[in-house]
Amino acid sequence: MMRLLIVGNPEEIHIGAHFRDAANTLGIATALCDTRAAFAARWLARQWNWRVRGHRPPRLEFFQRVVLETCEQFAPTHLLATGIAPLTRASLIALKARGVRTLNFLTDDPWSAAQRAGWFLRAVSEYDCVFTPRRANEMDLRRAGCARVEFLPFAYNPRVHFPYAGAPDEPACCDILFAGGADADRVPYMDALLRAGWQVDLYGGYWERFRETRGAARGHVDLAGLRRAVRRARICLNLVRRSNRDDHVMRSFEIPAMGGCVLTEDSPTHREWFGEEGAAVMYFQTRAEMIEKARWLLERQAERTRMARAAHVWVTTHRHTYRDRLAAMLEMD
Repeated sequence: MMRLLIVGNPEEIHIGAHFRDAANTLGIATALCDTRAAFAARWLARQWNWRVRGHRPPRLEFFQRVVLETCEQFAPTHLLATGIAPLTRASLIALKARGVRTLNFLTDDPWSAAQRAGWFLRAVSEYDCVFTPRRANEMDLRRAGCARVEFLPFAYNPRVHFPYAGAPDEPACCDILFAGGADADRVPYMDALLRAGWQVDLYGGYWERFRETRGAARGHVDLAGLRRAVRRARICLNLVRRSNRDDHVMRSFEIPAMGGCVLTEDSPTHREWFGEEGAAVMYFQTRAEMIEKARWLLERQAERTRMARAAHVWVTTHRHTYRDRLAAMLEMD
């Protein structure tokens, strides 16, 4: 009988929680080791380990004991780690020696400057299989010694990513919504939208740190708040993360699942999924094109409604839930 130990963050916005929900719907006995425990230290210790010791969690050794003790008690057949999980090479070897199949859904690019960590790169080849949502990492992982690498996109969680059921005549809250962190290369896009004179709402961390976007910063929002904001926004902007070498992101599925009208950064993967321009989403490659497409959409409410419905139908009828992803991983294993 399959028993799954997830190593991830259980907060509702994180993939660890999405995979736990997926396992529950599949009837798989599941336990979760909360990766936040590896980072639970004073601010100075966190900064020292992150900046000086190569992005190292300050309680990395403690967390290894937590995982191994959980394995003793729960006896999993499979372990699924999410992202740059705080598991060392020695721990993965010990887990495999106990007969545990070790999998990783690698949410981030471990070779990016923001994420690169020697301790993780030494460990990654010990996973039995690494699933990556970015083509750019497939060859990198094979060169790093990973025995098996599989491409597997992000997804959505129908328990939390669904349209807000508010009043149908509830007024719009903004012209354009963006939910995501304030990477420096994203700021010029938001600045261009604000300079065009539109109401822009920016959810996520650090937008208040930039002069150009400070007035549009709305802080962090829970999923209930995000569902409501998506429903009330005329356009939802979707940007890939260049530092991660992405060609799609979690929002590529989550925003359509929540019923938003999507203006997305152009990529081969987005085109493969959502089809030609205007079928379900609009695409842009440059800031000037983004402004042009945003203006076109803002002037056409009926088109926004039609595309939002088409994108929602496509995402929700083509096996793009985290249940589908988990089932695929376990079938391929």
